Amino acid sequence: MELKLMMKVKAVFLFFILLNVSAFAQIHPYVVGDKYVKRFNSVQAQLNSKTTEKISIPNTESKVALLSDAPSRVDSDMSEADLVFSVKVPEAGIYEISTRAFPIGSGPKKDAKGNVVTSYVKIQVGNQRPTKRILYDLYQAANQVSGKFEMNGKDQQIKIWLPKDIALEYLEIKNYNEPEIPLAARNYVPKIVPPSGHPRLWVTAESLPLIKSRLTKGENQPVWTKVEAAAKVPYKFEFNSEKEVFYQEELENVAQVKAFYYLMTGDKKVGKEVVKLMVNYMTMLEFGNVKYGDITREVGRSIYTASLVYDWCFDLLTANDKQLLYDKMLGLAREMEVGWPPFMDSIINGHGNEAQISRDLLAMSIALYDKNPELYKYTSYTILEDLVPMRKFEYESPRHNQGVDYGAYRFGWEMHAVWLFYRMTGQSVFDDNIKSLPYYWLYMRLPDGYMLRDGDMFSVKFGGDKPLYWKQQQTMLLSAAYANDPLIKGESERQGGLPDNPVLYLLVNDPLLKADHNLSSLPLTKDFGTVLGGMVARTGWDNKETSKDVIAEIKGGGYIFGNHQQADAGSLQIYHHGIQVGDIGLYLSYGTPYDFNFNKRSIAHSMMLAVDPQEPLLFRTKVRDGGTRFNQRFPLTPQQVTSDPWFDNGKVLSADFGPSKLKPSFSYFKADLTAAYSAKMTNYTRGFCFLNLERADVPAVIILTDDMTTAEPGFKKFWQINTLNKPEELNGNLVLKSELAGMVGKTHVNMLVPSASERNIEVLSGADANSTFGQQYKIVSPKAEARAHRIMVSPKNAGKQDKFLTVFQMTEGDAKPLPLDFKEIGGRYQIVLADRLVSMSSGSVLLQSPFTIDVSNKSVYEFVLLGMKPGFWNVKSSDGKVNFNYNVIPGKNTICFKAEGGKYSVTPGRSYEAGDLK
Repeated sequence: MELKLMMKVKAVFLFFILLNVSAFAQIHPYVVGDKYVKRFNSVQAQLNSKTTEKISIPNTESKVALLSDAPSRVDSDMSEADLVFSVKVPEAGIYEISTRAFPIGSGPKKDAKGNVVTSYVKIQVGNQRPTKRILYDLYQAANQVSGKFEMNGKDQQIKIWLPKDIALEYLEIKNYNEPEIPLAARNYVPKIVPPSGHPRLWVTAESLPLIKSRLTKGENQPVWTKVEAAAKVPYKFEFNSEKEVFYQEELENVAQVKAFYYLMTGDKKVGKEVVKLMVNYMTMLEFGNVKYGDITREVGRSIYTASLVYDWCFDLLTANDKQLLYDKMLGLAREMEVGWPPFMDSIINGHGNEAQISRDLLAMSIALYDKNPELYKYTSYTILEDLVPMRKFEYESPRHNQGVDYGAYRFGWEMHAVWLFYRMTGQSVFDDNIKSLPYYWLYMRLPDGYMLRDGDMFSVKFGGDKPLYWKQQQTMLLSAAYANDPLIKGESERQGGLPDNPVLYLLVNDPLLKADHNLSSLPLTKDFGTVLGGMVARTGWDNKETSKDVIAEIKGGGYIFGNHQQADAGSLQIYHHGIQVGDIGLYLSYGTPYDFNFNKRSIAHSMMLAVDPQEPLLFRTKVRDGGTRFNQRFPLTPQQVTSDPWFDNGKVLSADFGPSKLKPSFSYFKADLTAAYSAKMTNYTRGFCFLNLERADVPAVIILTDDMTTAEPGFKKFWQINTLNKPEELNGNLVLKSELAGMVGKTHVNMLVPSASERNIEVLSGADANSTFGQQYKIVSPKAEARAHRIMVSPKNAGKQDKFLTVFQMTEGDAKPLPLDFKEIGGRYQIVLADRLVSMSSGSVLLQSPFTIDVSNKSVYEFVLLGMKPGFWNVKSSDGKVNFNYNVIPGKNTICFKAEGGKYSVTPGRSYEAGDLK
């Protein structure tokens, strides 16, 4: 058990561990309603004189430890206990037992790496099976909640077997308090309920023939062949009801395969085998009091597997089998983070928004509905009344607020709920906008196989110093099958399908749906709407290492949802043969000083900073980074999101691309980000224009505008971009560089406002870049972000308002940047470059007064006028040959047309002498 436990703790999800010092302060929190709390000092117990001795330590209560020459019997079979407590609780029920114990001698035992070795105690309540529990470890140290135990309300004994070198001070018993059930959940009457009979998990009597018919078709055939062969192989499991076993992933996988095979074929030999296997396993299964390493995921998987066997093999279960599985599943449910009833954590965000409710407890409640409909009442309330309305609101912006990694991981569990309800009832209980969400990951994909950065990205830990090929196979499979979408199925196939879960694959995959791997039918630009504002613009869909595509993203506006979402409103990312501009934070461990003061904060991103030396520090932060408000709260309802100013992350002012919606030549985005910052900011807008030049030498150009006004002129402003390779200076401009597959891309950064004489520039590199205004963080990682570079530009003269205008030209290899002509006039920036003339508002307000645009060259240009007030405008050339009206759409605020160079007057209102430009 110990070996498997340590392997689990050190597995993939170790990075979620948060060492909370407050956990060492007391054994467990008492809550209003505690009926019984009693502490038993160890010296009050009946001591085994052959094995134990009392230890007195000044200023502490007496303790009991093993004699120095007495061996520990924690891992041995039954023998005389070291301590025996006589207890009697007020009434029969579930109680929590806790312990307080300390190392003796030179301190806690440590392994070769200096880590504290976990020490275990064996506990037996009455005649129940003895169980092994943690007595002292690195995470909770002296204070441990041993677990929940059934007690009969009569005189009972609690027997204790001690480990070596640990002294027990006391044992404590308190009544177990279930999570508080909301009044609405208590009174809830589900409108959607499971059908009568079994099966009803993933299949019903109506859908079962369809699933069976697909088993031997197309790509399902080889998967079914493997399932069939595996199901017929007997699985050896040594059963002993007096012993406990830890979670066994291989066994649970085998159980799912065998139960599925019985469901599909009716083979009673296999069916009876899996019933016996699952009943025996659940009889022996014990997770103890392990809480770290996110063990709740493994607890939930055991519940889910038992639910499948219960439902799919229902006709083979005896009454005793059903009762045992029911009791064991419900007991495990109480051990999950969300608890039982499932209201200890919210389903909206955090770990509650993972498998616990959307798969594990939902499956349990559906399987056990006939036996106890209350289970389904509470689980369905949480999903249908809390999660579904919130996601309907959030997914109006087709991207996930928890970012690339956590978003895909958690969305995959939501898709389990989508499917379980859909297959159970034939109804789609989630809004249809959930079908569009996976396109977010298509747009974030980079030619190097990894993704544009968004949120805490745990995948950054893998792949060494090279980008790995990003995958979330389960999520893509479930999404593609539910939406019946060939493009998402193509993404699922590129990620390798779902080789490790053949049962789920066969349950949902339609072999008649053919994958489409050609993404050229998608627009090159994606506007993400107003709930999570942002835009991704690309020059192509050539997603391979030798691609010459440029991909850029701008964020801003909408709402902030906390947890793994970062303080990055307004951040810019540019990819061309590698990351040119972007995020240099690394998600290495949640809640560390580096994580809360750098990785999640604005300073790790390419965005504007304004430093208020008195800005309040929130959520355990220690330093001020000058960025947007750092948030670790999350809203629970759409009404709370929109009404509480805390969640206001700015407003999308304009978003448009065109004139072709498939291959736009320009993409425009502008956001008012004032609300994303604290009161230090009185006004701030950022504008972004991406030009797809369709040239080999300079494939794309970005024009970035910033207009920032702070509450005090002394709040120093920093225009910042971060890059992975050392920037160079060329002709007064900065040149960024990346290389992939022997191909080089460069970004020429030309800041036009403020001028060179009006600004200071500083480049922080390597260890200095991993700092927050003097507070350095040591980063151990092979990733380039750990030794990156931050370019910080600040105005020389202090003032409340400052404007910035920067042009980024992405060039192929050593190609030279294009010459540009720039002028600032009448609240406008005008830039002429290649065959484009771009006019943009230079400030926060829309252009509403007449102005003139001109270019001396008579070549044909595409004129892109941005930041225009909605309504009709008239455009007229000085020679009168061009004269048209254009209706500017609110929220787009753009005019785009082609014409020869010359002088043009642009006037608000409609001229009845002119035609309308469609």
